[in-house]
Amino acid sequence: MVNWSALSVFIIFFVLVTVIGFLAARFRRGNLSSIDEWGLGGRQFGTLITWFLLGGDLYTAYTFIAIPALMYTSGATGFFAVPYTIIIYPFVFVVMPRLWSVSKKHGFVTASDFVRGRFDSSLLALAIAVTGILATMPYIALQLVGMKTVIEAMGVNGELPLILALVILAAYSFLSGIRAPAMIAIVKDIMIYITIIAAVIIIPERLGGFAHIFHVADAVLKTRKPVPGALVIGPKAYSAYATLALGSALALFLYPHSVTGILSSKGRGVIKRNAAFLPAYSFILGFIALLGIMAIAAGVHTKNPNMSVPLLLLKEFPGWFAGFAFSAIAIGALVPASIMSIAAGNLFTRNIFREYISPNTSTSTEAMVAKVVTLVVQLGALLFIVALPATLAINFQLLGGIWILQTLPALIFSLYTRWFHRYALLLGWLSGMAVGTWMAIAQNFKSSVYALHFGHTVIPGYAAVWALIANVIVLVVFSLLFHALRVHNGNDMTKAEDYEEEHSDSVLA
Repeated sequence: MVNWSALSVFIIFFVLVTVIGFLAARFRRGNLSSIDEWGLGGRQFGTLITWFLLGGDLYTAYTFIAIPALMYTSGATGFFAVPYTIIIYPFVFVVMPRLWSVSKKHGFVTASDFVRGRFDSSLLALAIAVTGILATMPYIALQLVGMKTVIEAMGVNGELPLILALVILAAYSFLSGIRAPAMIAIVKDIMIYITIIAAVIIIPERLGGFAHIFHVADAVLKTRKPVPGALVIGPKAYSAYATLALGSALALFLYPHSVTGILSSKGRGVIKRNAAFLPAYSFILGFIALLGIMAIAAGVHTKNPNMSVPLLLLKEFPGWFAGFAFSAIAIGALVPASIMSIAAGNLFTRNIFREYISPNTSTSTEAMVAKVVTLVVQLGALLFIVALPATLAINFQLLGGIWILQTLPALIFSLYTRWFHRYALLLGWLSGMAVGTWMAIAQNFKSSVYALHFGHTVIPGYAAVWALIANVIVLVVFSLLFHALRVHNGNDMTKAEDYEEEHSDSVLA
């Protein structure tokens, strides 16, 4: 049965952000027939806009649905998402200003542009671009899974609402570029904050306090089958938990949409200030994770863990507020989906179309191709959800996390040194992709944790980290070999001072 009060509020806020998305093209007007303006907002976003953009980019609808769902089924394991979003920001503070400076200096729009300029290797750049696109597609699909979940929770079934939402998303992404998600992210974040503050105050009060919530959840988690859950992980899970947190942290800013958010900022200081302020989202994320525990204590029973939060909100709040919360989650899907598709469009245009199909393309053609590819990517994500089982998108997203981490040596190591050989980087990337994919297949895509056996010692860990270790071993061995054989390492178009170049960044927004 349709929950009309929830659906009415949902539609009102959806219309609001749609209007904002179309009007965003007027924000700090620029030539949107240039990919630098359309895809990076003219690299002029200040601290505030970048904070909302990166927050909307990284903390998605699927985060709102999937992290509590993992807590609902397994307990404390789901909390790995909190430390990883804390670990990453010192890394961002130190590393990302270097990427921003060299990209600004040379007009790089994507991570692959940087690799191309650093190593004079179109093949290595292609590998990074293809990895980014492959990792991004299922990520977009999962945003649609999150949106579909809340729409169904309101009693609206079928694919038509999802198709309509995606058409609107595609239209304002095409028209306004990255300005649209940047503006919508402000509304989305305010709505998320209101929802979380209300949830962590009202729901525990209605359920008898946090002590009672944890007591009930602990008892229920121990009865989960086939693997019992727990509120405190045991010693055997330490290595898996730690590698999941570390690997996920290192991967977070390798995704093309994260790089797009970084490069759209107006200066190194903007990035550093955001690295200092963004952990505030991690604080909110901790509360979001607790919703899964609250759902257990509230007596929510569902075979689909992704429904645990929507059902909790419907049970504990009046329909109109549940509709407000659902619209916050749905908008939380639109923002990252828009940035991800724009980032994928940038990658295809700069590192495939311009490199291999039309090297002398004009600036306006380049931007138009990026816009069209954005539509294609969004359509592909929709087909993922409509035509294929959602589990397939989840499996590919699992692979995407493993794959994107294999770009770390080429992108991050190369910001500091050019000792690693370009062919060794390619071989290391290939090795990491093969090892990580094999581990995921060996687990039948049921888990991203793979156990290594050393005699009688078993070390479970995140497959992406094991694959990265294989990647780095191959990289070092073959770099030594190629240097010994004096194999040419390509020409570097960057200079040491390019990585430290400062630009004006004094204005907040």
